Amino acid sequence: MKKHVMAALAGTVAGVIATTQIAGPLVAQEAVQESSVYEQLDLFGDIFERVRSQYVEEVPTDKLITAAINGMLTSLDPHSSYLSAKDFEDMQVQTRGEFGGLGIEVTQEEGFIKVISPMDGTPAAKAGIQAGDFITHVNGEPVSGLMLDEAVEKMRGPIGSEIIITVVREGTPEPFDVSIIRDTIKLTAVKGRVVGKTVVLRITTFNDQTTSGMKEELDKGIKELGGLDNLEGVVVDLRNNPGGLLNEAISVSDAFLDKGEIVSTRGRAAGSGERYNAEAGDLINGKPIVLLINGGSASASEIVAGALQDHRRAIVVGTKSFGKGSVQTLIPLRGDGAMRLTTARYYTPSGRSIQALGISPDIVVQQPEVKPVDPNAPEEEKSAAMKERSEADLRGAISNDSMTDEEKRLYQEEQQRAEESAKLRDEDYQLAYAVDIIKGLTAIAPEVEK
Repeated sequence: MKKHVMAALAGTVAGVIATTQIAGPLVAQEAVQESSVYEQLDLFGDIFERVRSQYVEEVPTDKLITAAINGMLTSLDPHSSYLSAKDFEDMQVQTRGEFGGLGIEVTQEEGFIKVISPMDGTPAAKAGIQAGDFITHVNGEPVSGLMLDEAVEKMRGPIGSEIIITVVREGTPEPFDVSIIRDTIKLTAVKGRVVGKTVVLRITTFNDQTTSGMKEELDKGIKELGGLDNLEGVVVDLRNNPGGLLNEAISVSDAFLDKGEIVSTRGRAAGSGERYNAEAGDLINGKPIVLLINGGSASASEIVAGALQDHRRAIVVGTKSFGKGSVQTLIPLRGDGAMRLTTARYYTPSGRSIQALGISPDIVVQQPEVKPVDPNAPEEEKSAAMKERSEADLRGAISNDSMTDEEKRLYQEEQQRAEESAKLRDEDYQLAYAVDIIKGLTAIAPEVEK
């Protein structure tokens, strides 16, 4: 017994000695680091005073301070920044779904402004701006060297006014100008439609209307089909969705998951992360989901895609997403401004980081470019497909006696729905592909016992 006590005591004493030996250098090191910080701040103060007193033109003090803060934050990553009182107010308005501008989500890359995605139905989308475009000039003035907020400010202006932006696009040899008329941007977060027996939910952004809008459009689609039993599946379209509110991404994912982790965040300090889990209840009772993404799908869109993909709840189709997997915390500051600071990274349920990698689709499907029809082409070439003749078109063909009139009617309705789905390929090939997957999964699914 005494041996155990002594051994424990010796360990304690040894620990104290070791701590004493290390503590001295640690204290000295911290003192040196603190001294270095103060020296750097003194250096900043010296430069600030020199600029304020000796620069060729007088510069307002608040402008210098704001520029210094912005420089510090934007040097960290493309998403950390300082928001003035006006910018902070504008951002809050955007999350409510209505604001003025062009309708594009942008970031900064290699000194230029890069388009993450144009928003559906906005002036930018109508003008043909695409995800991945680089904006090099605004009204003839270069944006290289400007901070992101400064470049964005140049693109703002009165509703109804014209702006000309110069665009560099991969695959296009020369830069080109695009004229856009500024307008009020009213974002409808979710639009629904029924294609065959599939409900398509087009989610354009994650603002405070998204989850409620999605549920409303889904209910409308199911009602149009005559009930959940007639629903074959759902397509969730997140293409060119630049993201938005984290809580909305979580609730949209939760709508189709019964249990399990949706997303986790991990910050700098050990144990500072959070996990968000699904609650019981699936709005469509496990029916198939195909989720569409592309290079314009970012942030909150990638959270939803990653959650449904990892849980094998959805087949992800399209092209690789943007790869914005960092968490920004909005910190209000004195003077009604705010600081947007990157504080963590997102991780999918399987532990994958989205950052800089994005979400890879289960099935890669490119969206082919729509080629304009030659107006001088013969009529038979303009038609998407010549009507094929069948046995039923032949004069005197005998009738089919294996079906009742009601069965024939249902069969013809099914054929009509299939033809409508086929027409969708000319309008939106990726969406048509997604609908076909739902139809295929339904065709081979075993009958559910009632």
